[in-house]
Amino acid sequence: QVQLVESGGGWVQPGGSLRLSCAASGRFFSISDMHWYRQAPGKQRELVAHITSGGSTNDADSVKGRFTIYRDNTKNTVSLQMKSLKPEDTAVYYCNAQILVGSKDFGYWGQGTQVTVYT
Repeated sequence: QVQLVESGGGWVQPGGSLRLSCAASGRFFSISDMHWYRQAPGKQRELVAHITSGGSTNDADSVKGRFTIYRDNTKNTVSLQMKSLKPEDTAVYYCNAQILVGSKDFGYWGQGTQVTVYT
């Protein structure tokens, strides 16, 4: 069974930094696109950052210059380095990955990790 497990959330003051990590485990052939999403209370889930298997990235305008997505294909992990955090970054962060299992491609979600930026 394929799973995505996130870690690294927590509490931080404005201007601080956090790093989130997400590891894929189980039996699968490959991972293509990987993403970080977030969902704040009362709001829809939004895409934060995206990275292809080749390392090309795309970030939401709200996090450009502050967040960096990167991956380690040898360890099947994706990470999100977050700097200059703001209160509006407070949300549950989810990783998502397109994973080839057998001959089919499936989208998997992690369980979410809370990030709280407080004053």
